[in-house]
Amino acid sequence: MARKDAIPTSRISRSSKVGRLAASQAAKQMGTRATNVARTDEGREKALAKRQLETAEQIVAALGTMKGAAMKLGQVMSFLDVGLVPEEYREEFQAKLAELRDAAPKVSFKDMKKVIEGEYGAPIEEVFQTFDPVPIAAASIGQVYKARLHDDRNVAVKVQYPGVAQAVRADMQNLGIILRLMKMVAPGLDPKAMGDEIRSRIDEELDYELEAQNQRTVARLYRDHPFIVVPEVVTKLSHEKVIVSEFVSGRGFEELKQLPQDERDRIGEIVYRFYFGCMYRHHQFSGDPHPGNSLLLDDGRMAFLDFGLFKRIPAAIAEFELEIQRLAASGDGQALLDHLHEGGFIGKPEYYTPQGILEQVHDMTWWYLADEEVALTPEIATEVMIEMSDPRSSHFSKMRHETLPPDHLFGRRLEMLTLAVMSQLRARGNWHRIAREWIYADPPQTELGRQEAEFYAAHPPAAVLRGAA
Repeated sequence: MARKDAIPTSRISRSSKVGRLAASQAAKQMGTRATNVARTDEGREKALAKRQLETAEQIVAALGTMKGAAMKLGQVMSFLDVGLVPEEYREEFQAKLAELRDAAPKVSFKDMKKVIEGEYGAPIEEVFQTFDPVPIAAASIGQVYKARLHDDRNVAVKVQYPGVAQAVRADMQNLGIILRLMKMVAPGLDPKAMGDEIRSRIDEELDYELEAQNQRTVARLYRDHPFIVVPEVVTKLSHEKVIVSEFVSGRGFEELKQLPQDERDRIGEIVYRFYFGCMYRHHQFSGDPHPGNSLLLDDGRMAFLDFGLFKRIPAAIAEFELEIQRLAASGDGQALLDHLHEGGFIGKPEYYTPQGILEQVHDMTWWYLADEEVALTPEIATEVMIEMSDPRSSHFSKMRHETLPPDHLFGRRLEMLTLAVMSQLRARGNWHRIAREWIYADPPQTELGRQEAEFYAAHPPAAVLRGAA
């Protein structure tokens, strides 16, 4: 008899559940569309909305039983919830997705202990002074525990699920099925582009030694930062399946959403500065800007966690994207069209007009290119997501002639998901004035910006990475 918490690793066992679900939902949606011929516009919308909600709920249920790439896809959905279901169901759906994000299936500590001791080649008592067997968090491919080292430091210990590597490989083979299922909820999803991205990163995410290296790099960049904390890694205890880092505790995202407006504005600016700033200032960034990967500490600083899904880009790629923003902000449509064509985004510029390309880029970036205060909401994130990738976009006919070069795919994902987090906070701010710091090297206009400018003056990023700081 199979144990309840065993991770199914065969492709057949893992794909049968997802495959059956995909087939049944396809048939149901075809039936709904056929029936819609005789319905009013309002009736059609309600019927498809109901079917879309049912599909989304079943995806949550199916992915919630899987530990591996499918679980990671579920997490992707958990912060792309805006726009996937009708507004009247959004609160209920967000609650379901939060459960998926924060309550991954548990594996017994007995089995997790074997992984830990296998990595260290020693009993757990020899490595740690104390080790709490109750996990404090669940990651997509592991669990996180609190422990104390023999030098009395409190640490977080992330341990990979036993057998998860084989499960992930099975998920990779089934990725096409899973993504087709997700496409029923998000029609604008490009299964091939998403699949290529996940396949290129997922092997790296299985290697906690590589994640430790990523986290060490970002921790050095932000060491002594006035409002951003990246926990320090305990290098000698971080192995392929175990990563140990400084323990931090703070308030989670659901609590932050209930804070007064001015506090949410400040948190939104910190989130914005961390993710966008990492990409444009440092040319490397976490690919997981979702609510579960940040905490508000008691001293007001924000801690950012989890650097398994990580991307480095050449400086030229970051500069190319910043030039898009400069040209869009200046209103030079012809130069913008030429720039996108030269960069491989647009294959046939004859399909566009200078005004048309300005409108298209504006609809995707206006929230941080418009020089005005913007109060972000889930509805704004929905609108931007639709304009960026959905058949409902007013630019969809043109988007069929476009491509997104691989080096830019992760950046677009970061941009959209950061907006989703900020929008759920309902943060207000003149995001353009903040962005001008990296777009034009303008002096800061906010208090947080001034604090950060002082930090960078004392800790130049290049010098930090060379080990000079």
